[in-house]
Amino acid sequence: MRYESPSCKGIWALEQEQDIIGLIEYEVAILVRRAVAAGNVGSLDRSAYLLLRQLEMQGPVGVKALADEFRLDISTVSRQTAALEAKGLVQRLPNPEDGRASLFQITDEGMRQLTETRTARKNRYSLLLKDWSDEDRRKLGGLLARLNRTFID
Repeated sequence: MRYESPSCKGIWALEQEQDIIGLIEYEVAILVRRAVAAGNVGSLDRSAYLLLRQLEMQGPVGVKALADEFRLDISTVSRQTAALEAKGLVQRLPNPEDGRASLFQITDEGMRQLTETRTARKNRYSLLLKDWSDEDRRKLGGLLARLNRTFID
């Protein structure tokens, strides 16, 4: 079978030939490919954006908590936070509960770049979804949030 883009009528033939899980798998694969091909929006790459968003929401937090949140190895998050620290986007604070450990906090520059990137990303999605109803956008947001929670439950 010839696979066509999800916006083409051919995708419904795929749905009829395969189960709905096959359709979901295909649509997610296409979505990820297109998002990667579109490149970064704003000044932050995806990992920096997500780490800074988490620090914005949680406040000062340690590497282990960040690694747990994103289901990543501590060494990966350590490298990522070190890179953010070197760029002045986060600062290291002593952990009052454990003198051997540090907490990371977003800096003013980190907040500035996070806000800039978030605005650019929201603008991109606003353009992509401009013809969608508010109800459809709410449904999509809710279903994506549910799918993301399923990965960690």
